[in-house]
Amino acid sequence: MLNISHNQLNKKVPLSSFKSGKDIFNKNYYKQFNRFLLVAAILGLIVLFLPWTQNITGNGIVTTLKPNQRPQYIQSQIPGRIEEWFVQEGDFVNEGDTIIRISEIKSEYFDDKLVERTNQQIQAKSSSVSAYQEKVDAINRQISAIKNEQQLKLSQAKNKLMQARLKVKSDSIDFEASKTNIRIAETQFNRIQTLQNEGLKATKDVEEKRLKLQETQAKLISQENKYLASQNELINTQIELSRINAEYADKISKAQSDMFTAQSSQFDTEAQVSKLENDYTNYKVRNNLLYVTAPQSGYINKALRGGIGVTFKEGEELVGIMPANYDLAVETFINPIDLPLLHLHEKVRVQFDGWPAIVFSGWPNVSYGTYGAKVIAIERFISDNGKYRILLAPDENDHKWPEAIRVGSGAKTIALLEDVPIWFELWRNVNSFPPNYYQPKNTTKSDLKDSKK
Repeated sequence: MLNISHNQLNKKVPLSSFKSGKDIFNKNYYKQFNRFLLVAAILGLIVLFLPWTQNITGNGIVTTLKPNQRPQYIQSQIPGRIEEWFVQEGDFVNEGDTIIRISEIKSEYFDDKLVERTNQQIQAKSSSVSAYQEKVDAINRQISAIKNEQQLKLSQAKNKLMQARLKVKSDSIDFEASKTNIRIAETQFNRIQTLQNEGLKATKDVEEKRLKLQETQAKLISQENKYLASQNELINTQIELSRINAEYADKISKAQSDMFTAQSSQFDTEAQVSKLENDYTNYKVRNNLLYVTAPQSGYINKALRGGIGVTFKEGEELVGIMPANYDLAVETFINPIDLPLLHLHEKVRVQFDGWPAIVFSGWPNVSYGTYGAKVIAIERFISDNGKYRILLAPDENDHKWPEAIRVGSGAKTIALLEDVPIWFELWRNVNSFPPNYYQPKNTTKSDLKDSKK
């Protein structure tokens, strides 16, 4: 029974010659099952050579195609205090509709008539600028009058100077004539005196010549005095001319100094007017900021600062809004090793959360419940999660995406690459090899250059 003897009976006696042995040893057990295994092996071998589309899978969320269509939070540019709400969560608002009315919390803006009073200050300062301008014009006219008077005085002094020079010249001529007359008188007197000594002339003639000599000497002294006086008058006229120049230069300098002072005051007032106009414009804009309005049409999502009387700082988020009109897109993330395999305008399949789908990642033609998309943007820098962000837009040539999809819902993506046999894909996955380097057939050189940029 246990077949522990070295003398084995089955080798000496042929059991198949017996009837029961023929029924047992020649019978085919599990005939149908063996056929099934054979068919399964043949089908499995055939399946190994079927085409399989390599793919890159990723997880992402639904977003919008354009940045201005994405959910946003409305902020206030100024600090304030909430006074009144005009909407509630879920309301639809048009662009420019008032959402919140706020009030000032800074003491320098408490005045309700701040804009009007600033405008009055601008008008007053503008009048001051006009007054300074009139003063500058008056001083300019004064300077012109002083210069005209200076020209007249200088002309008068120059005429006197010319007269003095002519008088000096005339007196010098008379003085020279007097010198000539005295030489003649001395010669005549000497001649008469010689003739008297010789007895040819009388004493009376000598006395007459002496008297004439003395008169000629007196005229010489008088003419010399006139000559010196005319020279002195010439010097005085020159001094007067210099005095006139200095006097009117001082007057003109003083008037110009007053003009520059007026101009400086005018420019300073104009600067104050410009500052007040700037403040006036800022106050008007600030008054408009007391009403927080909708930047675009959309739905109020959530009020982040509720209640009345709540204060907040500038730039603080107050309420969220979702734009009414938007174009859906999907942002997904892929591993860095798969980044070289994706290209712009690449076809991608998308499965949205909440939409049942039967997915065969390698056989997209038999997948059910997935939607077509295409790559429109590839991130150039890695994200915080260690993957690269890819933005997908709906494929116009495929089924339209469901209208009930909301921004922020989850999505799974499958980027289709190259077709390979199933046995190759199994071998690649067992060895942890990346997919084959994939290059789209319809990609042109210009597209490659654009994607590199």
